[in-house]
Amino acid sequence: MTVFFIGAGPGDPELITVKGQRLVRTCPVILYAGSLVPDAVLAGNVAEVVINTAELDLDAIVALLADAHAKGQHVARVHSGDPSLYGAIGEQIRRLRELRIPYEIVPGVTATAACAATLGCELTLPDVSQTLILTRYARKTSMPEGEELADLARHRATMAIHLGVRHIARIVEELIPHYGADCPVAVVYRASWPDEEKIIGTLGDIAAKVQGTDIERTALILVGRVLTAEHFAESTLYAKGSAADD
Repeated sequence: MTVFFIGAGPGDPELITVKGQRLVRTCPVILYAGSLVPDAVLAGNVAEVVINTAELDLDAIVALLADAHAKGQHVARVHSGDPSLYGAIGEQIRRLRELRIPYEIVPGVTATAACAATLGCELTLPDVSQTLILTRYARKTSMPEGEELADLARHRATMAIHLGVRHIARIVEELIPHYGADCPVAVVYRASWPDEEKIIGTLGDIAAKVQGTDIERTALILVGRVLTAEHFAESTLYAKGSAADD
């Protein structure tokens, strides 16, 4: 048997990959990440066991995986977004390796990609930003040396900040010295879900705008000049005479 770590995408059930959907519909055991994975993603499954792991600790989850392995059953371990980004699969994989249980990672559409789509923008524009930094705001989990928000902000690249909306005021304080108070910011709550919300502003006013809402979690913060850029060089990709693979 194999444990399939499946990225269910950001919320819209049509944004799961074809492979991910096939596995969800055919695996006899499904372990999914609670409210982060919509019920529609699990629709059409024929699983004998379907368990919401939101209230389970690591030991309990691994015990379920080991039990399925002993029975020769494939497991669809369904995570939101892409499981390789803040999916907490590393510790599960470490246990599976110790138990010699095979696994496979099935990529998913990230929250960052869904946010860019709903905002209708490209996150990497010539002469504006050619780098995208995906990070999180340090709370319970410490950040490695050199990865504090202020360190990353010095690059002034497009930045996607996970798990930080509750601390938006502190984040703004750390970013303004590098990006400027007029730098565009978007806070997207539950991107691609039916109740999606977008708050658009600048580093100078975004904290006040967010604090006037009930948004406290499940939101991504996007920062960067690309969000409103109109004047930028055209890519050489579609220039006459350019090679298709440049």
